[in-house]
Amino acid sequence: MTIAVTAASGGLGEAILKYLVDEIGADNVCAVARSPDRVGMPGIEKRVGDYESVAELTAAFRGIDTVVMISAPVGDWDRISMHRNVVEAAQRAGVRKVLYTSVVGSGEEKDTWFWPTQQVNRQAETDLQESGLEWIVARNGLYVEKDLAHIVDARHVGVYCNIADDGRCGYISVDELAFATVKLAIDDRHNGKVFNLVGESLSQAELVGLANQVFDMNVRYETITDEENIAELMKDPKISARGEKVAKMLAGCFQAVRAGAFDVESDFERAAGRPVKTTLQMIGEQKERMLS
Repeated sequence: MTIAVTAASGGLGEAILKYLVDEIGADNVCAVARSPDRVGMPGIEKRVGDYESVAELTAAFRGIDTVVMISAPVGDWDRISMHRNVVEAAQRAGVRKVLYTSVVGSGEEKDTWFWPTQQVNRQAETDLQESGLEWIVARNGLYVEKDLAHIVDARHVGVYCNIADDGRCGYISVDELAFATVKLAIDDRHNGKVFNLVGESLSQAELVGLANQVFDMNVRYETITDEENIAELMKDPKISARGEKVAKMLAGCFQAVRAGAFDVESDFERAAGRPVKTTLQMIGEQKERMLS
């Protein structure tokens, strides 16, 4: 079995590559990226593959049994076509199976700013399911690393704010997602199924409480308005560089949390063969990475 990972230079891609090498060996792993030189994993084959080029992707997928298709990033481009290009290239290249990393959601996010992004994710799922390929959809929970970084930054002012209010969400780390994704990719018993890869369901106040415990902080959680949340997000240089559209989508994630859309039952243990780590464990591991 040879497995290729698209968008392999990103954080999730790199984590998936690491676990794939552990499971099936470096000779059977291929990284596909627009800029392969940015893929940090040594000892594996790296191929050029841009989501906007069916020809490049088809060439990149030659001889590949299974493709892990990481969802295209949000931005001012046609993500529906980009995902369709991956599926079409997989068909042309003779790929047998595609695993798509999607996003969780119960449908309660319909009236949020996140909904347009979610519709793209769901369209990709439908396109894959109708492709004739073997498929798995892995719906990822929100990355605990992202919000944890903002909570830790808030230690200087003592308050962490967003619009999620009392909504609950199953946060999960990139490392845990990668572990479960690889188990699904190499095991055909779960083909044709959709999995929610999430951790334990927590409110924002509970998440902040766990962060306080691990980082020895005294941050409190407060709810703000939707517009204030966008303004707060735009203070992050990485977010502001991508524009207000991305900030609005991220605020929409908190709207979805508030609506209960991300409070879904976890399929992690069924996918990974072991229970998901506790959020406290995941935060502790992230602290170790931040200090290393």
